[in-house]
Amino acid sequence: MSDRDLYCDVCEGATPFEAPLCGDDHGTDCPELVCVRCGNAVLIATFAFRAARLADHHQQQRRPAHRRAA
Repeated sequence: MSDRDLYCDVCEGATPFEAPLCGDDHGTDCPELVCVRCGNAVLIATFAFRAARLADHHQQQRRPAHRRAA
């Protein structure tokens, strides 16, 4: 099990968190952590995305502006 010091909302301070036994075979990289003092559970979710692909997606979603005839 790995130990990490994180802020616990229940304990209202920095306390050690540890990864419980993981059924998904994440090992020490398991995103689920438990406060060793009170048992409060947290999920550490990290993700990455390509900003260029996101920008391309937004450009495809835009519709051309309609202009009124004068």
